[in-house]
Amino acid sequence: MTKLQLLYPLGLGLGGPFCFINFCRRGFQTIPLSGGASPAKMSTEFYSFGPYKIDPKEVFYSTPLSYAMVNLRPVVPGHVLVCPRREVKRFADLTVEETQDLWLTAQKIGGRLECFHKASSLTFTIQDGPKAGQTVPHVHIHILPRKDGDFERNDEIYDEIDVKENELKEKLNLDKERKDRSLEEMCKEAEEYRSLFV
Repeated sequence: MTKLQLLYPLGLGLGGPFCFINFCRRGFQTIPLSGGASPAKMSTEFYSFGPYKIDPKEVFYSTPLSYAMVNLRPVVPGHVLVCPRREVKRFADLTVEETQDLWLTAQKIGGRLECFHKASSLTFTIQDGPKAGQTVPHVHIHILPRKDGDFERNDEIYDEIDVKENELKEKLNLDKERKDRSLEEMCKEAEEYRSLFV
């Protein structure tokens, strides 16, 4: 069965509740978004990233199922994260729709950031579970714009991601000093990226 999903305002005005409309061979079905919130209302709410609340100012792109945010500790310029809106610990626990939306969002974000940062390639990576280096129990895709010479050996980037994740884990567990970017710096970067999707 093939499906096409659209976000469509119910009612006559744009202020009405929003929903998905699933089209398939058997007809269509409407699925209200959580709380029936309009996109304008959703942008003022906090996003959750595992047990953490993410300020909407750090988010530069969102769909009804996914969002993209700037990274607290980027490995390279333009290193961002794409996450499902629903808190899901492991990749296998995503729905088909969430998986599709997550990767389509990552594809769109990656293409725009590669151009914006004048990169020549992209690295997409997921650390799925604690033994894979995942420190926040919420599925997320790392997107890293790549340039010639950014790492001596190409696979060193994965070691660097692990280092950044371990530093984050130490902060979360031991409250040690770390070199995070400021909220102001992250919001400024998110605002720049937001303009790529207008």
